Amino acid sequence: MGVTDLSASGQVLFVLSAIVALIAAVVTVSQRSPLRAAMGLLLHIVSLAGLYLTLHAHLLAAIQLLVYAGAVVVLFVFVIMLIGPGALSSRADERGLSTKIVGAATIAIVAGAIAFQVGATDAGSVLIASCAEGASGCIEFGGVEALSQAIFVDAAVPFELVSVLLLIAIIVAIAVARGVHPGETGGVETDKNLEPGERPKLPIRPRTADPLPGSARADAPAE
Repeated sequence: MGVTDLSASGQVLFVLSAIVALIAAVVTVSQRSPLRAAMGLLLHIVSLAGLYLTLHAHLLAAIQLLVYAGAVVVLFVFVIMLIGPGALSSRADERGLSTKIVGAATIAIVAGAIAFQVGATDAGSVLIASCAEGASGCIEFGGVEALSQAIFVDAAVPFELVSVLLLIAIIVAIAVARGVHPGETGGVETDKNLEPGERPKLPIRPRTADPLPGSARADAPAE
């Protein structure tokens, strides 16, 4: 067990990763185009992997790139492309100048409060465990055994609660994307529009708003 300070190259990596992470986060939430927001999220995830490297958490950095950058962001891009050109077209910003000023001021106040609070803390030197060659049963900081110990032993209950939350989110997403069948009333299936022996067919397209009364339908044949 020894005390190690951040080297000059580590400090450069930390500063660059922190700046890129902040810029990418702002781009992610400020872009109206979903594809550009996804690219900002990808850049933010890569910069977070760089921050994990400065903390000697090499396993977390690898997981960040493999799982989030290599799987989650790719899934986001696939969904955006499957939605079609409607998701790529950005609408005009209808918010007023006062709304933008209030939003920017709120973000600046919250970010400044967090920055000053974190900056006031004194963490001191970080103790990083080092394993000697041939040592058995050594739990190295940032390794597989140390990470599994922290997640599945020390924080087993929060980890399971997050799993339940993700399961609920999946169920809600399926329910929202499922749509409404013509033989359903208020989300409950009915058989008034089905032939005897016919099974209800659920559409894969999302639910759309009903046309206004008296409005002409686009698919109606021209008279």
